[in-house]
Amino acid sequence: MGDFDRYARLTAELEPPYAVVDLAAFRRNADDLVRRAAGTPIRVASKSVRCRALIRAAIERPGFHGVMSYSLPEAIWLARDGVDDILMGYPTVHRAALKELAGDAALASRITLMIDHFEHLAFIKSATGGGERIRVCLDVDASLRIFGQHLGVRRSPLRTPEQVIELARRVAADDAFELVGVMFYEAQIAGLPDTSPAVRLVKRLSANELSDRRGLVVDAVKQVAPLRLVNSGGTGSIEVSSADPAVTEVTAGSGLYGPTLFDKYDVFQPEHAVAYALGVVRRPSPRIATLFGGGYVASGPAKKSRLPSPSWPLGLKLLGTEGAGEVQTPVAGEEARGLRIGDRVWMRYAKAGEMLERFDVLHAIDGNELTGLVTYRGEGKNFG
Repeated sequence: MGDFDRYARLTAELEPPYAVVDLAAFRRNADDLVRRAAGTPIRVASKSVRCRALIRAAIERPGFHGVMSYSLPEAIWLARDGVDDILMGYPTVHRAALKELAGDAALASRITLMIDHFEHLAFIKSATGGGERIRVCLDVDASLRIFGQHLGVRRSPLRTPEQVIELARRVAADDAFELVGVMFYEAQIAGLPDTSPAVRLVKRLSANELSDRRGLVVDAVKQVAPLRLVNSGGTGSIEVSSADPAVTEVTAGSGLYGPTLFDKYDVFQPEHAVAYALGVVRRPSPRIATLFGGGYVASGPAKKSRLPSPSWPLGLKLLGTEGAGEVQTPVAGEEARGLRIGDRVWMRYAKAGEMLERFDVLHAIDGNELTGLVTYRGEGKNFG
């Protein structure tokens, strides 16, 4: 995202704060994800997009298919809007949505639930009370365990082929369910920037360990049921995941927007397709301008990497003593000398779609055209 003069001109009548997406950059990012996947289909992670029009724009491009949803009510909403292949990225305990799913053959044919424990099966049956056969996918722990350390996110209790096949047999023995896939999310590769030789070594070790274990798990589950999908990866690990012959699809979403957490990877560099503008409301000193609002801190560990980043004018930075605030956000630097009351400063968010929980509309720039795209929040959808 580089032509801020054009963005500022096209959005001059908008009142900050507001968010924009450069559709040309969005499309180039989509094409780069397809290039990196090298023929492996890409499933769009909806939580990283959170705009129905842009989810649709992505899955309609060659190389993409289907959506990974983060909430069952969201999955049902997308399915009723015409998305015909939705994989839940996480287990659900939403009773009303489960009952709705089991009571609708069309929904049950489009949505696959994620489970990692036999208790999920019991919960789903108690919530639905019967109905349509429910498709399920097994979430397998993809973290690296080395020298007594757990490197990766805390997700599934399933790790070894023996553990996975035990649950697979329980699913296969229950006529209420159909086992259709397995998933591996290697967060310690996909979500870890290449910031040091040590990080690069850990990522290589993890990729090698997971490739071996993933093949054993997939072979074991295939003894129980034919698999329609083996899902893996994220924006930061597409090359690694797609190179494994056991993987049938990869998931990506953040790479479409290019947030700051993806600025320091060796093998790819997404364009900065999304940003938001804040207005200058104070000049407390010649080298400091104070912006209204903007304290949009991303989820995850509470540290500097989760803060938004001033992107234009170049050279601005947040103050270490204040950061990004609920009502005011000071930015400092020589470039602040040229800012006046009412000017705008463009910020980038640390993560991707999460930012859109702050905005009803994402203003789409396509060349010199400006249109408004409604976000999940703008449609009144709060999926948690």
